[in-house]
Amino acid sequence: MSQHLAIHWAITPEIAPRPLVHCNRCSAVKAYRCSDKFRVNANGKRIDVWLIYRCIDCDNSWNFGIFERCNRRDIEPTLLTALESNDPTLARRHAFDVVALRNRVGRVEEFSDVAVQKRSLGERGATTLEIRLGLEMPTSLRLDRLLAGELGISRSRLQALEEKLVLTVFPEGAKALRKPAREGTIIRIDLAGEADREVIISAAGG
Repeated sequence: MSQHLAIHWAITPEIAPRPLVHCNRCSAVKAYRCSDKFRVNANGKRIDVWLIYRCIDCDNSWNFGIFERCNRRDIEPTLLTALESNDPTLARRHAFDVVALRNRVGRVEEFSDVAVQKRSLGERGATTLEIRLGLEMPTSLRLDRLLAGELGISRSRLQALEEKLVLTVFPEGAKALRKPAREGTIIRIDLAGEADREVIISAAGG
């Protein structure tokens, strides 16, 4: 029987952060959703590029600046083509840049909804489970909520396992389970003494 089973979780956020902006039509601060569309304005050799957002209530537009008064020669042709064609991958990358959004507007609404794809890196029959996290984009989802939801066990049990040193998070840190899931995090759980070991391993993707 193998003593160790590693499983990779590829985590993809499903809802982009929404900046909280004062809407002129609603006369109030509203959440704005990304339209996945760019607006490119060329004035001679200078180019301005914005990612367009829409008020969730009235559809009023708000522009999130990507390039401002930028010389055309400073933008790679392939990038400019992607902007002009509303490349969805590029739009998604900018839409999930919560740091840039906060720098622009201050307040941003974040969501913890994620999709998880699991890939086993070994054979079943293990007593120790190792989960390796890979994140496409940063997420605000707490690690204990992610594990509880995907493994089908309570957060209080996860806490108890951690206190018994049966569950370990690498790299180690204070209250790691209560912090957002991060790229490269490894969770190791010794399931030798757990009656539902096979159920947990199956839920993990083993």
